Amino acid sequence: MIRSLQHAAQLTVMLAVIALLSACATQPPAPTEDLSVEEQVRAPAAEQGRGLQVYPLRNPAVTELSDAALAAERAGDLDRAVLLLERALRIQPRDPELLQHMAEIRLELGEWEQAESFAARSFDVGPRVGELCQRNWRTMALARERLQRYGEAANARQRLQGCQVEAPARL
Repeated sequence: MIRSLQHAAQLTVMLAVIALLSACATQPPAPTEDLSVEEQVRAPAAEQGRGLQVYPLRNPAVTELSDAALAAERAGDLDRAVLLLERALRIQPRDPELLQHMAEIRLELGEWEQAESFAARSFDVGPRVGELCQRNWRTMALARERLQRYGEAANARQRLQGCQVEAPARL
């Protein structure tokens, strides 16, 4: 009887240690709530975007709507920015830049699932290298952190490395 109580106590202690260690492994990263999307997504991607870049051709009407959405975002009118991007996406629904811009707006609005979804769609149809690729993975990482999916967020941050490809040497 005493032996089984000792065994049960040892088992309880081991389970407590395992639970404690697993809790440490999933600790959230340092809070970044005070940083803007510009500081967390766009600026770091632009700084590291010195390698190969791919830019799609764009309809002039889409460019105009996208520029207006960016201006609305900078003015703090996120609802108008969403409306303008939705109109642009009706014209070019598979434009990776538009999808990523919408993902970033959704991040600013605190709509984490939608931000992740738009960034993933942008990555699926966009280039697998360059600044846009980095913005995709940074957005997915931030959205996953906010959704407390820390392992998936860490995976997204690792995928950033694959976005940097040096441009081929020109002759």
